Amino acid sequence: MLERNPIPNQVPAGRMNPNITAKNKRKRNKWLILVILAFAAAIVWKWFDTSDTSDPFKSDIEIVPAPPITALHPIVLAKQTELMAETSKIGITILITDGFRSSEEQDALYARGRSEDGPVVTQVQGGNSYHNYGLAIDFALKTKKGAVIWDMEYDGNKNGQADWMEVVEIAKRLGFSWGGDWENFPDYPHLQMDFGYSIRQLKRGFWPPVE
Repeated sequence: MLERNPIPNQVPAGRMNPNITAKNKRKRNKWLILVILAFAAAIVWKWFDTSDTSDPFKSDIEIVPAPPITALHPIVLAKQTELMAETSKIGITILITDGFRSSEEQDALYARGRSEDGPVVTQVQGGNSYHNYGLAIDFALKTKKGAVIWDMEYDGNKNGQADWMEVVEIAKRLGFSWGGDWENFPDYPHLQMDFGYSIRQLKRGFWPPVE
C-alpha cells in the first residue's frame, strides 16, 4: 500500500496565514510597548531634572549663573529698606536680625539642639536655606524703650492690631513671602524673596537677575 505525504493546510488565495498574522501582531505590540516605555522614561527624567518637591522652579524665569554670594541680593536689600521705611510710617520700628548667612553659619545654627546645647532653631543645614543665597531676612520688633522683642501680640503703636502682623502684611505687599505660613516648621521672623527659584536651582549655581 502506498503512503502519501499529508497535504499541508491550504490558505485560500488572497488571505494571509493566521499564524503569520498573529506573529506580526505580537511583534507590533512589543514595539509599541517599548515606545511607550521610552516615552514615559523621558517624561520622568525631565520631571526629576527640573522639579523640586518643595518649591518647583518656574521655567519662564530667566536663569543666570550666580556670582559668589556674600551679601543680600540687591533687590532684597532695597525691599528691606522699603519695609523699614513703610513700617516706620505707622509707628513700628523693626530690627533686621539676620540677612545673608553663610553655609558655615547655617551649619552652626543647625547644630543647636542637636550636637550643641540650646533649642532647635532651624530644620535646614548649610546650602539649604534662602539666607545662604542672600534671598531672606529675619526681623524683630524694637520698642520705644529700645528693647528688641519677638512678641507677636505686641501693639506698640496702639492701633488695636498686633505690630508683628502689620509688618508681615506690608512685607507681603512688597513681594516677600512669610515663614509663618509654613505648615511643617513655621519660622515667624523669616521673610524671603525667592523669585521663583528653588533651593535645588540655587545649589546648581543659578541666581535671580539683579535688574
